[in-house]
Amino acid sequence: MIVSALLTSVGINTALCVLFFTLYSILRKQPSNYEVYVPRLLAEGISKRRSRFNLERLIPSAGWVAEAWRLSEEELLSLSGLDGVVFMRMITFSLKMFTFVGMVGILVILPVNCWGNQLKDIDIVDFVNNSLDVFTISNVNSGSHWLWVHFSAVYIVSGFICMLLFFEYKYISSRRISYFYSSEPQPHHFTILVHSIPTSSSSSISYSVERFFSELYPSTYLSHVVVRRTNKIHGLLSEAKKLYKRVTQLRSKPSQQKRMNRGISELFGRKDNVIEEYQKKLEDIEESVRLKQSEASLAGEESRAAFVFFRSCLGAATAFHLKQSVNPTHWITELAPEPRDVYWPFFSESFMRRWISKLVVVFVCTLFTISFLLPVVFVQGLTNLSQLEILFPFLTSILSIKFFSQIVTGYLPSLILQLFLKVVPPAMKFLSSIQGYISHSDIEMSASRKVLWFTIWNVFFASVFSGSVLSILNALLDPKNIPGKLAVAVPAQASFFITYVVTQGWTSVSSELFRVIPFIFSWITRPFTSPDDDEFEVPSIPYHKDIPRVLFFGLLGITYFFLAPLILPFVLAYFCLAYIIYQNQFINVYAPKYDTAGKFWPVIHNSMIFSLVLMQIIAVGIFALKKLSMASTLTMPLPVLTLLFNEYCRKRFLPIFVAYSAESLIKKDRQDQNDATMTQFYENLVNAYKDPALLPLQFSPNNDNLRTPLTYQA
Repeated sequence: MIVSALLTSVGINTALCVLFFTLYSILRKQPSNYEVYVPRLLAEGISKRRSRFNLERLIPSAGWVAEAWRLSEEELLSLSGLDGVVFMRMITFSLKMFTFVGMVGILVILPVNCWGNQLKDIDIVDFVNNSLDVFTISNVNSGSHWLWVHFSAVYIVSGFICMLLFFEYKYISSRRISYFYSSEPQPHHFTILVHSIPTSSSSSISYSVERFFSELYPSTYLSHVVVRRTNKIHGLLSEAKKLYKRVTQLRSKPSQQKRMNRGISELFGRKDNVIEEYQKKLEDIEESVRLKQSEASLAGEESRAAFVFFRSCLGAATAFHLKQSVNPTHWITELAPEPRDVYWPFFSESFMRRWISKLVVVFVCTLFTISFLLPVVFVQGLTNLSQLEILFPFLTSILSIKFFSQIVTGYLPSLILQLFLKVVPPAMKFLSSIQGYISHSDIEMSASRKVLWFTIWNVFFASVFSGSVLSILNALLDPKNIPGKLAVAVPAQASFFITYVVTQGWTSVSSELFRVIPFIFSWITRPFTSPDDDEFEVPSIPYHKDIPRVLFFGLLGITYFFLAPLILPFVLAYFCLAYIIYQNQFINVYAPKYDTAGKFWPVIHNSMIFSLVLMQIIAVGIFALKKLSMASTLTMPLPVLTLLFNEYCRKRFLPIFVAYSAESLIKKDRQDQNDATMTQFYENLVNAYKDPALLPLQFSPNNDNLRTPLTYQA
């Protein structure tokens, strides 16, 4: 009967559609479009391109599930680096957490909620036609001693989650250090980035850098590379690659070439060969690139930033930690990213410009977050059937039909909200890219935090307070009443968030397996690409999109575990699906474009702490609302204890993720001293951070070879 009531509240048709979609995702094999579904294996030469239609691969099979299940952590480390391990540890952490929390919620709290009779107007016998409120804490009588069960559960779950967080933080910290010891010498361990370099009319930036660091670090300084302004060159290179691909496509399709020639002849009255036209344009671009590269090599095109190389990891770390100048806005240092991680288009000219960029981005993010409340208000209006009938009286007859009312109030709000949220990750990533970060990893990490707090504000708080900006601000401006207002508003949205987990959670993680959008894009562009062109870019996992999404479902599960425990099976099912599907994606689809050695974990840890504190504040308000003042008073120390625990973790583990200790660096340097390849490593280090736009560009004259790319020569 409980299941029947749940399906009715969520929408039977909605739940069945999502369940079918999810099961089909699990049982299906990857289709024959290998560029979309197994690009990693194609890039590594493991898989062969198959025919466009393969009936055998359309037959459902669960063989890939076993392969994903057997993937060990060491294999994942070799495939996706420590960042991939941290991502999967986030999911396994959530599985452990919600397995325990689910047992407490379903086996203990749910029966207590059902045995209450606070909601006297609900006929508990007829579950099918009743609200989910009967399964929430709202049904427990005010002042009832059964509320002490919820009180105990809050303390037990809080302690269990904190214990898991401690051991997970400790484990990942140790993995980060061991990963550092076991890795071969990496350029970014011997390099720092210096920006806001003071200019002088009598000397170039390069000369100033060499003189400055040679005097301060004579025993460890090795060399440097000045960053130059190459934005125009990057644009020309992008245009050249597009032209070359077009030439390749025309050569592979003679019939298309003839049609193009005929079309140009009809339009412009000439019969020039299309390929020759494109080749002429490529030659012109190549000449322009050489000219721009020559201009970039001049002193006037130097940016006020440089990569500085040292002979040891300790030397680079020492320069990073020390203030280089009496003027703190000059000679600002930061750890260099991996060479492949450098974001070349943006290098700030000065301290002031970086500071202004951050202020502008903060303002735009705030404005974007607030303006997004408009679609949230619209979505919340759809969940209120009586309000819809008042606003749209012509829909009264349609909404009186049970099927349509379930779709409109159950599935449609979550679907619309999901569509609006699709624009958030790319928008936040763009804002982070103009904020002054010089690495793709820093951009994604910043975007992850922005997307996470955007989602918490606009999906959780805006939905809880019915999308009213004034309601949210009134709650925040009156801190004493925050627990009470949350205690009233949060349980009322239990059915909406259960539906949200089913529609947004299950379908999003299943669509990750389907990769619908990349498939559609590949299907559209396939007629315009060469069938012999095997060159394509292997995608990397979008951490700025997936990490906030996973963490938000963790927040919903933690927040509602004692308010509406029926959400827990759906949250647990989401993480089970996520575990198998993302393991498969790391094997077959994604390849890392950078490796921060686990720096995403502090973001995950802080999100879990926030979820815990939010749940505890709601508990304080709930017990006060239920007239159990003693339980409310005894719960008040819990958020303080949780924050103290977080402060301990911040002091104990966070420094490991900011920079390596002197002990670790000296030990690593001693290992490197015994490495016979260090001499060659130092020689290559100088060229590791050379801007790709400054490397010589040559278009191959071999027109018969369709696979000859635009080649870069160092």
